[in-house]
Amino acid sequence: MRRLAALLALVLLTGCAGVTVTSISPARYLAERRGDVLTTGRLSETAQEVLRVVGIADCRERPVACRGALGISGGISEEQRLSALAELWLENALAADNALAADEIVLDAWLETARHAYAYLFFTARRPGERAFEDRQTQVRDYYNYAVQQTVTRLFKVYSATPAAQRGETLALGGWRIDSHADDLALPPDSPMPDELLPASSLRFTGLRNSYRRDGFGAELVAVLPPPGDADPARPFDTTRFPAITALLRFEGSTLPDVLAGRAVQLMLYDPYRSVQAPLAGERVPLAANFTAGYGLWLARAGFATQSLRTLFGLSDGIVRPRIELMQPYDPKRRTIVMLHGLASSPEAWINVANEVMGDEVLRQGYQIWQVYYPSNAPLALNQKAIREALLQTLAHFDPSGQAVASQNMVLVGHSMGGVLARLLVSSAGERLWSLLPAEPAAREAHEHLAPFFSFEPLPQVSEAVFIAAPHRGTPFAGSRLARRIANFVTLPLAMLEQIGDVTGLFGRPGPDGKDPGPQRIPNSIDNLRDSDPFVQAAANLPISPRVRYHSILGQADMALPRAEASDGIVPYASAHLAGAASERVLPSEHSVQEHPLAILEIRRILRESLTTPR
Repeated sequence: MRRLAALLALVLLTGCAGVTVTSISPARYLAERRGDVLTTGRLSETAQEVLRVVGIADCRERPVACRGALGISGGISEEQRLSALAELWLENALAADNALAADEIVLDAWLETARHAYAYLFFTARRPGERAFEDRQTQVRDYYNYAVQQTVTRLFKVYSATPAAQRGETLALGGWRIDSHADDLALPPDSPMPDELLPASSLRFTGLRNSYRRDGFGAELVAVLPPPGDADPARPFDTTRFPAITALLRFEGSTLPDVLAGRAVQLMLYDPYRSVQAPLAGERVPLAANFTAGYGLWLARAGFATQSLRTLFGLSDGIVRPRIELMQPYDPKRRTIVMLHGLASSPEAWINVANEVMGDEVLRQGYQIWQVYYPSNAPLALNQKAIREALLQTLAHFDPSGQAVASQNMVLVGHSMGGVLARLLVSSAGERLWSLLPAEPAAREAHEHLAPFFSFEPLPQVSEAVFIAAPHRGTPFAGSRLARRIANFVTLPLAMLEQIGDVTGLFGRPGPDGKDPGPQRIPNSIDNLRDSDPFVQAAANLPISPRVRYHSILGQADMALPRAEASDGIVPYASAHLAGAASERVLPSEHSVQEHPLAILEIRRILRESLTTPR
């Protein structure tokens, strides 16, 4: 018995020293393999493994000594060493930031994080392409991108207060020498220093269905330029105040020891619309980008909802002339999409349309978007003239010779009243509209002044048009009691009337039985949209340029109704339908059909097809 007890005790003792096994869930497995100090606040399993191999239990108590020991320890590869050091520096930077350490200490930690990640990515035995499917490379690239983001946003504050650095001189900070280069940015030469530089990853938007970005290298940023202030009021366009920027850091040195020893770094700023790749340490790397953040920030800060209503009723702080809003810095090599909103609206009508178009990589490489923001209370004749002039002046400013791709084969996309205006921009009026004016001598004398309002030809730069829920022949809704009550409150500001001049009375309507009613009110946009309005009826019969291929997208509120009786609740099918369209799509939707996902897909289809159609 004693021998048996001793044998059992020996078995039990040796059993305690053995290996046991347990099962874990796939979710926990992935969390352990992919979690790191950036996502969980704890060092990754990969970094902990490296520390255990070199005999380091914990780096948190003596981080400087720990990093020093790791830098000289044998038994590990350079990839293991540098990736672990990048994560340890990241841990240090986060801790210093939370502890509100001195700016130079925090900045140094972020630069060291970026440097060690940079060294791992580009100065170890294997090239980045050889590790393309490894989780660890993705983690380290994220360390680099996040460190660049933190470095650049901190440097921005220093640059803002340092005129010499703004002039391109080297910035000396905390033992580092920092040069900046922004040759790729297509900002105006007199563009002022931004008011803000925001990480795109810190911005979240409601109202936008999707956020579009491109994966790659660099910090995704949005610059906030100051308002134009005393800009030339005759200039009809605004370049974006919220350009997208991607930032990279390049560290001096062509060998690993040089990279780890150097104290010079180049800050490179890129326009991600213009550049898809950038040179980095002898490689062509894909540039990260965020294409939604700047657009969303513009919409969030513009105050369009209030301003468009004030414009409709002729109140102060409205607009009296069209503005061409460039969604990105002008690019002569991309075709131009011009979007026109409808009545009592603004560029907010295109919230998801513009975002989804620019979220499509093919369309983003082929097009740039200009949005027309115009006073939707003005009569159609006035708006078509003013919008036409604004577009031509904008094109002349950016492309005086008219030879750039941006000036050729433009695409108009108009919703509701914007669709009617888009149709006028591609139509030939000739002398067809003169019968709308009185035949009295005063009208004949005003012929020259009125010619731009009533005699016009198609814009030669346009080759494609998309009309969305457009009341080409007017709508009975504009004559309804509700619409008439609203129309009575719509007034045209004096600044708008001055654009018409001495012939404002000619835009009026005769009184009952053809008698002169005395002072006549100029018809506003709601008047023009009635299905009985002579101008809109005459405009509907104007011939569209044979060079322009056009499409219709319509909503139908009740799909059970026959097409002849159909309506989107505002515009009847019979008014929105155009014979001769290259395509027509009717969707189960009310009047705001442009926001319908199927309508956006149809717009994208048309735009893609237009890129490949010979002109």
